[in-house]
Amino acid sequence: MARQTYFAKTGELERSWHHVDADGKVLGRMATEIATILMGKHRPEYTPHVDSGDHVIVTNADKIVMTGKKLQHKTVHSFSGYPGGLRVRTYERMMQDHPERIVQKAITRMLPKGRLGRSMADKLHVYAGSEHPHQAQQPQTLEVGA
Repeated sequence: MARQTYFAKTGELERSWHHVDADGKVLGRMATEIATILMGKHRPEYTPHVDSGDHVIVTNADKIVMTGKKLQHKTVHSFSGYPGGLRVRTYERMMQDHPERIVQKAITRMLPKGRLGRSMADKLHVYAGSEHPHQAQQPQTLEVGA
């Protein structure tokens, strides 16, 4: 038996699809488990410099739970680049307008930065409601969080 470390190659990996129902799940706990799957750390052939993760579909993003008073106190900043162009919104307001963006940002910020992280983030599909257009991929239901 060869005593060499196995490094996975991009073409050798088979990617599977997972479906996560975010209804009643705590945002941070759910995001860490989903980020682990997107990176591929749940696989025995995990290789740090290769995108070896699976696709993840998250539905019911509008029904996530945040502990404490994060909805009222945590804010999202966006700056247009012009004087006076700072826009500050609370997570409560973001949940009303775009709940899928909160979930997507929480997960993508846990991924590596750079090209590799962006290719991992492309395999994340977040939807506010319970419907998604990925039935043809036959996603497996995945239980995450408490």
